[in-house]
Amino acid sequence: MARTIPIFAQKPVSTAGILEFKVSPPLALYVHVPWCVQKCPYCDFNSHEANGAIPERQYVDALIADLQSALPLIWGRPVVSVFFGGGTPSLLSPAAIDELLAAFRALAMLAPDAEITLEANPGTVEAEKFAGFRAAGVNRLSLGIQSFNDDHLTALGRIHGAAEAKRAAQLAGEHFDSFNLDLMYGLPGQTLEQALSDVDTALSFQPSHLSCYQLTLEPNTRFAAFPPELPEGDLCADMQEAIETRLAAAGFSNYETSAFARAGKQCRHNLNYWYFGDYLGIGAGAHSKLTLHDRVLRQMRWKHPNAYLDNVQQGQPLQESREIAGSELPFEFLMNALRLADGFHPSQFEARTAQQLQRIVPQLKAAEREGLLEVGPEKIAPTLKGRRFLNVLLERFLES
Repeated sequence: MARTIPIFAQKPVSTAGILEFKVSPPLALYVHVPWCVQKCPYCDFNSHEANGAIPERQYVDALIADLQSALPLIWGRPVVSVFFGGGTPSLLSPAAIDELLAAFRALAMLAPDAEITLEANPGTVEAEKFAGFRAAGVNRLSLGIQSFNDDHLTALGRIHGAAEAKRAAQLAGEHFDSFNLDLMYGLPGQTLEQALSDVDTALSFQPSHLSCYQLTLEPNTRFAAFPPELPEGDLCADMQEAIETRLAAAGFSNYETSAFARAGKQCRHNLNYWYFGDYLGIGAGAHSKLTLHDRVLRQMRWKHPNAYLDNVQQGQPLQESREIAGSELPFEFLMNALRLADGFHPSQFEARTAQQLQRIVPQLKAAEREGLLEVGPEKIAPTLKGRRFLNVLLERFLES
């Protein structure tokens, strides 16, 4: 999934009353695999260097037990998508993925047409598994390319080179009808021409989806402690605009802040996030958002792999669980839905928050007057200005 932009910590628009959800949102399943061969210096995800073979057998058993423990919260609800994220899920064997998907079908209501995505690195060992992942039931691959330039890959601390990246992209196209290539721009020493060259190389493999996001220095990463020299802000803005123009000309729609897709090839799993749907997260550090008839829960599994394995064995996979206050739901909905170019239908606000849209009409109108938002009976969506200044738009829905 694409990186999110920084979001504020102020208090959301306040609401009151008892919640009553009449219809459950779509439900997705997220599976976190926390190991990588090497931790990237820019990565703030819950990933840990494997330092040898990963405990695959133990982890697969833990994931299945984790799902079993969560079943009472999702009884009767179809699972519309599965996403294996990380870390590096492609470190798992195809046999392990096959076993997990078989368990998901047996335990949960996995929809027959469910989108099943697996994140993979372009390393030679992982790429050799692509055929096996497809045979196991994965129908969408997401490749962490980042760049096709050897110098930039070295600067990013990636363990693959340009040749491996190209070979992996080729294999992805041979085995999967739908696949995503992750690219980054604003890299140390990168020029506008080099950023566009990465995009053109990616397009040569005819992917159905591209994620293009600017390198940012996240807290608690090696880059935050030892920051590289990055291109200045104006150049990064030029890169963003040029990439958007190039991809639009190639037939890709920029349907979400950092996501581009050919017609009908949007990532359904991530769209469910942006529309504030539900997701059950299993695996070390995985997060869940689950809507019950009168409340919305957020959960987090034990973050460290060893702590997760130990606690699942004791029947306690949850490290944290809390109910989202009703007053927080409107802002949380908007924080997600306004990332989408098409915005949302007004009825979705009430369906996802169990509150009337009327509560935020003054803020909607104010944002519309500022040219940040389009407000209509069928769609509420950010303007181009609103997308460029999304944090400014979101501020309009916070109390002073």
